[in-house]
Formats: sequence, structure tokens, C-alpha cells
Amino acid sequence: MPERMFDAADLKARLLTRGLGALEHDTGDHILNPDWEQLAESAAAREAAVLVPVVDRPGEAGVILTTRAAHLRKHSGQVAFPGGSVDAADPSVEAAALREAREEIGLDPGDVEVIGRLPRYRTTTGFRITPVIGIVDPGFAPRPDPSEVADAFEVPLGFLMNAANHAKDSRVWQGKPRYFYTMPFGDRYIWGVTAGILRTLYERLYAS
Repeated sequence: MPERMFDAADLKARLLTRGLGALEHDTGDHILNPDWEQLAESAAAREAAVLVPVVDRPGEAGVILTTRAAHLRKHSGQVAFPGGSVDAADPSVEAAALREAREEIGLDPGDVEVIGRLPRYRTTTGFRITPVIGIVDPGFAPRPDPSEVADAFEVPLGFLMNAANHAKDSRVWQGKPRYFYTMPFGDRYIWGVTAGILRTLYERLYAS
């Protein structure tokens, strides 16, 4: 059996042959917490976009993630994708994701090839997040904006797309246990929405 590939060309081929299917069906926190479905569908939910930046490295691609700055009011210190709210001036979710990536890690949109989207991810904190998948030039070096990002780092795509590295955990929130995926990587703790989006990518393109 040929060795499984985790490079950018293979990712693009999977998108072409498998597609992402049923983008109209959102995923999100409610998948592991079905009693929160109504909360996740709040009419006040805000649209957001994140970039899933896949670096086109020889042999195996890497995925750029950030650590949110410690002084931020929400989700400080957590591992995240570059991204944020979709502004009225943004012509598309892709434009919003690229704008946020430029602001947060200095990624020039010209160094990104957008190849697709994942289904929107609904959160119980009031966001509908559209993950945008982009292939990033390997010469890019992140320049984190310290007002938003403590640091940026890469994780091998093969590690993230290996179900053996996915676990489920829980914490009590609003008096109930909240279940979520985790993908610990060295001293980095990838969890919550970020891990949930990566799990969706795995389920749509790499699970077999």
C-alpha cells in the first residue's frame, strides 16, 4: 500500500475528488453537545471567518496556528487560526479571512492560494465561523502583531489529520459539562473550536 501523503498537492486533490459536501449543513459545538443546538442557532450570532493556512512544504505540509495574546479579553492564551469577524466592507468570507491573516501574522494575500471552504462552525459563544483553506508559499515567515498574537507556529498536517492524535475532553460551563476535541502537540494545547475545525477537515477529507 502506498504511503499516505500529507502535502499540499494531495490536499488539493482530495478537495477535487471528494469535495467537502453539504456545505449548507453547519458543524460546531452542538455536534458533541446536542442539547445546545438552540443556543448555537441564536439569531444574534455573528459571522466570522478564519484562514486555515497550509504551508506548501516539500514532503509534508504544515498548518500555521497562533497563540492569542495574554491580555485579550476573550480566549486569551488559546491556540487559534488567524481570523475574526466578517466586516461589512469585506466582499466575502475569503476576503475577511485573508484580511485578518494579514493583520495578525503579516501574511500577504498574494502568498495564499485559496482552495476552498469548510462548513460553517457554530459556537456557543455566538459566532458562525467559516473556515477558509489556503495554500501558503513556503517562503512566508510569520510576523505576529503583539496586540493580538503572542506567537505563530506550525504543526505538521499529518499529525493533525491522524485520528490517533484526536481526543475528547470536557469542562463544566454554565453548570453543564461541555465536550470538545483536543489535539495536544508538544507543549501546545489545541482544543475547542480550533480542534473542532481541524476534526471537520479530517472527517471530510482524510477519514476512511
